[in-house]
Amino acid sequence: MPRVDCVRGTPVVRSARVLQLEGLFDVPPTERSEERWTADVPLEDRAWAIGAIVGPSGAGKSTIARELFGAAVVTGHDWSPERSVVDGFPAGMGIKEITGLLSSVGFSSPPAWLRPFAVLSTGQQFRVTLARALAESTEQVFVVDEFTSVVDRTVAQVGSAAIAKAVRRLRKRFVAVTCHYDVLDWLQPDWVFEPHTGRFHWRELQRRPAIELVISRCGTEAWALFRGHHYLSADLNHSARCFLATWRDQPVAFTAVLPSIGFKGIWREHRTVCLPDFQGVGIGNAVSVTVAALAAAATGARYRSVTSHPAFIRARAASAEWRLAAAGSRSAKGGTMQKTGGRQRLAASFEYRGAPYPDAAAARALWAESLGGSKSNPMTQTRVDAVRVG
Repeated sequence: MPRVDCVRGTPVVRSARVLQLEGLFDVPPTERSEERWTADVPLEDRAWAIGAIVGPSGAGKSTIARELFGAAVVTGHDWSPERSVVDGFPAGMGIKEITGLLSSVGFSSPPAWLRPFAVLSTGQQFRVTLARALAESTEQVFVVDEFTSVVDRTVAQVGSAAIAKAVRRLRKRFVAVTCHYDVLDWLQPDWVFEPHTGRFHWRELQRRPAIELVISRCGTEAWALFRGHHYLSADLNHSARCFLATWRDQPVAFTAVLPSIGFKGIWREHRTVCLPDFQGVGIGNAVSVTVAALAAAATGARYRSVTSHPAFIRARAASAEWRLAAAGSRSAKGGTMQKTGGRQRLAASFEYRGAPYPDAAAARALWAESLGGSKSNPMTQTRVDAVRVG
């Protein structure tokens, strides 16, 4: 059984202040300050994908991590102050692989991919650091010190769920070193070690906590919060019906829909955006599906969506609730080439084939509600509660 037994020490310079401190607090005179950690860490006893070293500051977490995993511990990366974050990844990686990694950790915002690391939000920097650690991990295991220490706790929880999903999908092994216990239910580690108690325990894999969304009609004014994160265009049709998803009373996602011009009895998804801090756990897809179900229940019409975002294409191609509307000559799971802004892009058209929203009366009320043109109250009181994600 692997055993940690390490000592870390440093000389004590016997200055006048040190002598005074020893006298005031009855500290035994010493020429050296030392700490020792001893514990059994049976990592070879079971197969595992994710671990956590957790405990208060000063508990020896970083020391233990370096003792166990050495050079696999990631403390940060060098980033160019001028160049895009995608240029910080290894030279041998293609752009599709880089953007796939960024999306896998919940950073699916192409406009933000173009920015230097220094101008990203702390939540975005957290996700990018994880993606680069995944890219550069030459060993099967990689370790991130100070995991989630600099981000809001909601962002930390969502980000933990996203990185856990990516690590298991890529068949890597990841260890989080953190003082925050609130991420454990979201990260779902296979084992937890607490250096301050010497306790190591295996965990059974569980479902992460569910995200309960509330979806409301909103005015076009709400688009201002989301427009900078849309991957194609910041424009919004002013005739669109708009829907806002909130979690813990925070706006997290936005969807706008329009009648399909020239195709009677068909509505189409116009814009769907999930804010970067909440990406990677399926919120955008859940909101898209719910609005499609509302449209089916409220209008009886068909509902379509055209997307060129790789994450949306993958999710819909794997879902029984969406059907490929038209197969093209370029097939990335049904992708067809379309011209947008003078450029050719790979896009896929899907039609919703899932069940209508079960409460047809609520769906009709939400769909028909008028906002009265009020900019002072951009969200109505009619809501669809408990849209469960995860």
